[in-house]
Amino acid sequence: MNNNRSHIRDEEILLMGLCRLSFGADLKTRISRLLTSISDYDYFIRLTGEHGVSALVFHNLDALGLIEKLPEKYAEILRSSYHLNISRNAFHLTALEDILALLGKAGIKVVLLKGLALELTAYGNTGLRQMTDVDILIERHDYIRARNILMQNGYDTLPVKSGFHKSIIEWTGKHLPSLLKGGVSIDIHLELFPGKKNQLTKKTIETATEIKVEREKAFIPAPRLLFLYLVRHIYGHELNSESQLRLYADLVVLSEKYREEIFKYELLDEARAAGISKILASKLEILRDLWDLELPDWLNEFVSRWFDPASLNRFVFFIKSPKGNKPMNQGKAYRKMIGEIPGLHRKILFLLGDIFPSVTFMKNRYRTSSTFKAILYYPLRLGKLLRLLSK
Repeated sequence: MNNNRSHIRDEEILLMGLCRLSFGADLKTRISRLLTSISDYDYFIRLTGEHGVSALVFHNLDALGLIEKLPEKYAEILRSSYHLNISRNAFHLTALEDILALLGKAGIKVVLLKGLALELTAYGNTGLRQMTDVDILIERHDYIRARNILMQNGYDTLPVKSGFHKSIIEWTGKHLPSLLKGGVSIDIHLELFPGKKNQLTKKTIETATEIKVEREKAFIPAPRLLFLYLVRHIYGHELNSESQLRLYADLVVLSEKYREEIFKYELLDEARAAGISKILASKLEILRDLWDLELPDWLNEFVSRWFDPASLNRFVFFIKSPKGNKPMNQGKAYRKMIGEIPGLHRKILFLLGDIFPSVTFMKNRYRTSSTFKAILYYPLRLGKLLRLLSK
């Protein structure tokens, strides 16, 4: 919670300080002081919502005995967000239990990711981690069975973008097309760390720890592999010019609870295998310099080796504007996405599908109910080729 950076507002420093679960006496004093010195409570409250940390912020202020330092109007907004999030998380857990029951009967191992994995472990299942969907990881050879089972039990799938994509559906994005039921979206992931020789996804599944979700069995990734996946996940968001403190809070909370398991020498070997050494260094630099996270000497040396002076500036930009930003390098993001698809034939099919999506997709994308008007937009899709070739 380094507040020596004049370009970071007090409201933003306060928000960062509350994005964790462990507080020393000195940190509590600084937060208390900031609460009475900030000048724009509207801005602070708006940021808590935009960054997806309203529930966490309320919980921490309440646990620290500082909630009364907020004007009652703003304290009530945070309190309502906290109770709403508890209800929403319970709703997602009920949906997850149904998924686990269906897939468990078929002998399909389900590893939880992101929001639910963190809520049930690092956050202590207390309604603090805000989430919008259910993310699960299964083995690639199980995906057809898993989708069929869920669809036979009332889950509807979002349409495939293009007929060209149907034969490579498991390679066309971060996860399979979302499945929807009763207001819940389920995203099935098959690969966390793409790469021809990469075995980290397999290792994540094999080393996952069993837990109970009510009466059903699920699995949670080992903390170090979950940490690396979350680092890569943040990078994907930031490549598309969006990021949230919620994602950094996950890294902080995970590090606070599982420090000894995460900060081992294997972390660097696995980051190298995942191709994210530089990305890992930039995120650790932010955690160290802005959250005062203590790193072992060998990890500080690693961060210095990959030092990126622009990383903190990018982070500060996202604090002020977490979403709705135009991608700074659309070509790089697009090439990265295609580059992670194995095999030239799959890359070609993906590109063809992106240039020639279904008419249904075109109607939704260009907001028209007319088939004729949708067809007229197809020439615009050739811009995908320009994006691929752009610097």
